[in-house]
Parts: sequence; C-alpha cells; structure tokens
Amino acid sequence: MTTAETQAPAVRAGTDPHLKRLAIVVVLGTIMTVLDTTIVNVAVNTLGKDFDTSLSTIQWVVTGYTLALSVAIPLTGWSVRRFGSRTMWLTSLCLFIAGSLLCGLAWSVPSLIAFRALQGLGGGMLMPVGQTMLARAAGPDRMGRVMSIVSVPAMLAPVLGPLLGGVIVDNLSWRWLFYVNIPFCAVALLTAVRLLPRDTERDSSARLDVVGMVLLSPGVAAMVYGLSEAGNGADLSGPRFLVSAVGGAVLVAAFVVHALRKGSDALIDLRLLRTRSFTTATGGFFLYSASLFGLMILIPLFAGIVRGDSALESGWLLAPLGLGAMVTMLLAGRLTDRYGARWVAAGGIAIVLAGTVLLSFVEASTGRLVLMGATLVIGIGHGLVAPSLMAASYQGLPRTSMPAATTGANILIRVGSSFGTAALAVVLQLAIRAEIPGASGNLKEAAADHTAPTLLTTAFTHTFGWAAAIMLLALVPVLTLSRRKPAAEAPTA
Repeated sequence: MTTAETQAPAVRAGTDPHLKRLAIVVVLGTIMTVLDTTIVNVAVNTLGKDFDTSLSTIQWVVTGYTLALSVAIPLTGWSVRRFGSRTMWLTSLCLFIAGSLLCGLAWSVPSLIAFRALQGLGGGMLMPVGQTMLARAAGPDRMGRVMSIVSVPAMLAPVLGPLLGGVIVDNLSWRWLFYVNIPFCAVALLTAVRLLPRDTERDSSARLDVVGMVLLSPGVAAMVYGLSEAGNGADLSGPRFLVSAVGGAVLVAAFVVHALRKGSDALIDLRLLRTRSFTTATGGFFLYSASLFGLMILIPLFAGIVRGDSALESGWLLAPLGLGAMVTMLLAGRLTDRYGARWVAAGGIAIVLAGTVLLSFVEASTGRLVLMGATLVIGIGHGLVAPSLMAASYQGLPRTSMPAATTGANILIRVGSSFGTAALAVVLQLAIRAEIPGASGNLKEAAADHTAPTLLTTAFTHTFGWAAAIMLLALVPVLTLSRRKPAAEAPTA
C-alpha cells in the first residue's frame, strides 16, 4: 500500500495538519487587507479636514485602494504559475505592510492616495493567492470546508471594520488606521515564513499576457471607477461616467476577444466558462455580491441620514451580519462537502432574501433591535452562500486551472460588488427625487426638510426592494448547479 493510499482516509475524514497550517497562514494574512476595505470609510471627513481638501478629492483614499485591488487581481494567476504561491504570498504581504507604513507617514493627499494604491496592489493579490493555495491542497472532497475558512476575513470586515475605524478616529490620530496593520501583518509574515512549504510548482516558461493585462486591468479599473462615480451621484450622461464606464466595458470586451484567440496562454483562460459549475457559481456570486454589498452601503446610510445615528452607531448595525455569518459558515462547508453546493447556496440566498424583504418594510421609527435582527438574518444566510459558491466554482477543474479560476472569480465578485453599490445608490437617488419634489438627490439637502425622515424612509424601502429583486435573480444560476457533490480526485492527484 502506498503512502498516498494510507493517508487518503485521514484526508477525507477532515483537514490534515498541513491544511490546517495553511488555513492559519491565509486567515492571518488576509484579515487586515479585508478590514482595510471598510476601516477607512469612517475617517473620510476627518482626513478631508486635516488635509484641507474637498470630499471629492479625499474619497480617492477609498476609491484608489479599491481600484488597486481590481488591477492586482488579474496578475494573480500568471504570477502564481511563474514564481510559486509561497513567493507571491510573501511578496504581496510585504507590499501591503510597506503601503500601510507609508500611508501612516503620508504628508499630503497625493502621497496618501499613492501609498493607498501600493497597499491595494499587495492586498489585491493576497486573497486570490490564498484561495489558490487552499484549493490546491484541499481537493474536491474538502473544498467546502476550506472555502468556509477563507471566508473568515470577509465575515469580520462588516463587524470590525467600521467599529475599529470609529474607535481609532475618536481616540487616536487617523494615522493609526494604517499603523494598526503593521504588527498584525508582521505576525502573519513570520507565520508564513515558518509554515508555508517551499514552492515546488513553478513554470519558468510561463509568460505574462501583456496585451491581456493592458486590456483587462485598465478596463476593470475604469468600470469600477465609473460605477463608483455613479454611486457618488455623478451625472450618468456626463463625460466622466461615460468615458470611464463605457471605455472600460470596451476594453474588457476587447480582452474577451483576445483571450478566446490566445486560449490557455491568456491572462485568464476563458475556456473555464465551458465548465458548467464555474459559470453558474460565479454568475450567481456576481448577482449575489451586487445585492449584498449594496445593502452594506444602504444600511449605514439609512441609520445616519434617517435616524441621525453617529458613524460608530451606524457601524454597529452591520455587526450582526458578520456574527450571523460566523455561526453558519463552518456548517456550510461541511454541508457542501457532503451534499453539494446547490441547495446550501440556494437556502442561504433565501434566508438573505428574507432579511432584505424585512428591511423593505422599515419605518423612520423602527427600533435599532429590529434593524440589527434583519442584518443578523442576512448574515446567517451569507454564511451559507459564500463558502458553498466558492467551492462550487472549483468543481470539475484540474489543479492547473485553479489559479485562473481564482482570478476570474475574484474579478467577477469585485465588479459585482461595485455594480451593486453604484446601481442601488443611483436607485436611491432617483427615489429621493421622486419622493421629495425639487430635491437634487443630495441627502444633506433633503434632511434639512422637516418632512424628510418619512419621505426618505420611503425612498430607502423602495431601494431595499430593488436589492431584494437582485438577490432573487441570483437564485436562477444557483438553482442550475449540479445537485451532487463531485467525485473525489484520486489520491495521486
């Protein structure tokens, strides 16, 4: 009996020590990068005052980080093949630490935005590289469980990000929003150096698809920028939105044509779309992310504008979302490994939909406990959806395709979340104009009207209804997933 055969039962029974160590490394390395997508949001006004600049300028501290994340993701697949996952993990983590330190030392708005972009480049590759390492080590039998582990940082972001940011801004200098990353990431770096095995899967012949990179990265960045501008209330017929959004879409379409011609040598192998599980899982995740991330913007806005809550109080409303997800995500992994992703993901979306529908009936006088109860329900469902759909996207794929699959899935999720945020913000703006005659859609202006709380609540509930519609639409591809879990790979794989 071979060594692989004797180890197979133990591997199937659960997570072996190597996989557990790998999971620890991934969680430690990605938790701060995910928190940084929300931790700075509460400090935008403080940064604007300290640097004596406009809100439209200082918002680039947030947008620049998001765009850098989007640009970095397409590099992941090629860099892992060329240099190895361990090398790219350590490199990305070092870039994130350097960016965090420089952000804390920033002396002007342009320097802060530039250093945030550097921070985003490192952070953008950490999550997909971590997913690739776990997917390769787990195999199909344990994919659900490891994807639930890699979801831990995403669960913590809505809980800790706004709260930690509020505490730091209220009690310390804003520079500690970035300094706080350094000790945590230093521990993650030392842990990775000690626990990660040396790279053995390198392809020195792998070549970077430069044409694909020139088309895809700027295209995705331009689309994200255009959608963020729409979410910020920009004129949808104006040149800034049209040039960025339409131009980005043209670049992405050109990349699709280029990638189909280039085949496996493209930055992203679009032949993965022939795999039913990948296409349906990522399609469902795109729509689901659009609705969920839109909700994560709408809920604090409702609390701050209609209820008059502070930034920290608004942040507390999102805490139950992460807590609910923590309750169910490990269970989701085991259920997915045992029964397949179809009904686990569909059940989770149904629960999230129930919480979203509840929000569409809130009133200006609705108590905080009711709002937190709705976000708790959404979180419980989210804990079932995210691990199962991530696991389903890898089903039926060979190990060599996993870096490309990770890259493609992460790009779709990033664009989906940006689309949802922007689209629901535009819906809210239009609803405010419809409810308050003569209003420009500016929330501060609307709140000055003594009738605004009731009218604004109607606008918000209308927008929550649209979020529920998008969530319902996400069920369509999810229900076409295979009913059965895939057969396990042979031990030699």
